[in-house]
Amino acid sequence: MTDVTYASYLGLDELLHAQHPLSDRHDELLFIIIHQTKELWLKQMIAELKLAKRQVRGGELVPAYKGLARVSRIQAVMTLSWDVLATMTPSDYSLFRGGLGTSSGFQSDQFRTVEYLLGLKDGRFLDYQKERPEAERAMREALEQPSLWDDANAALAAAGFDVPAEALDRDRTQPYTPDPRVEAAWAEVYRDTERWWDLYQLAEKLVDLDDAMATWRHKHVLTVSRIIGGKRGTGGTAGVKYLQETVAKRAFPELWSLRTLL
Repeated sequence: MTDVTYASYLGLDELLHAQHPLSDRHDELLFIIIHQTKELWLKQMIAELKLAKRQVRGGELVPAYKGLARVSRIQAVMTLSWDVLATMTPSDYSLFRGGLGTSSGFQSDQFRTVEYLLGLKDGRFLDYQKERPEAERAMREALEQPSLWDDANAALAAAGFDVPAEALDRDRTQPYTPDPRVEAAWAEVYRDTERWWDLYQLAEKLVDLDDAMATWRHKHVLTVSRIIGGKRGTGGTAGVKYLQETVAKRAFPELWSLRTLL
């Protein structure tokens, strides 16, 4: 039996040789590592969200808190990574940006899968994975299945709350439309937190996720603005303008709007 070493267990030879800069510019290595690290964290987030979804759907709300809290911490680490990337100046980036072609974080299948799992559904992003069938399959699975928000609303209904059928039985591939009746049901939870403690804590864990995602998006906007200004993104997006539009996205909208009712 071969001894397991630190390097073999972690696959370090493969991992540390997975960076292939297209230029001889020093900062390109940082650019690659930042994005590869992000993808590793996204992989862990997907694993945690899938487990949490199963737990919430199965009525195991308390055990789900751990994974949801872990995702929020991962999001915080990912947000801090923008500060590292921001040490790369516009002049540094311009020296190798031309070699990136049309590649862009906009095309990240794992990031879109996370969005789908949370409830931010937009099937158009599947088009970017036509040459990567496994990635497309994983995205489509997340797109077609109930989201974490669907699971949470199902748990709310299972507890006896009046959740409209339209929120529980709908086309899962389409963006979720906020419903005042869902808002009212969750507001009841917040008005009697002792009675509905499990649902209340679940709701707050979900708000943590939305909060962390918005913070990540905002820091992304600032970093991109700092490095490329108003230029278009490498993937053909409007760059900073597009990113600014995403900051307002919320996966669990009624958990934000209900605060006005309390």
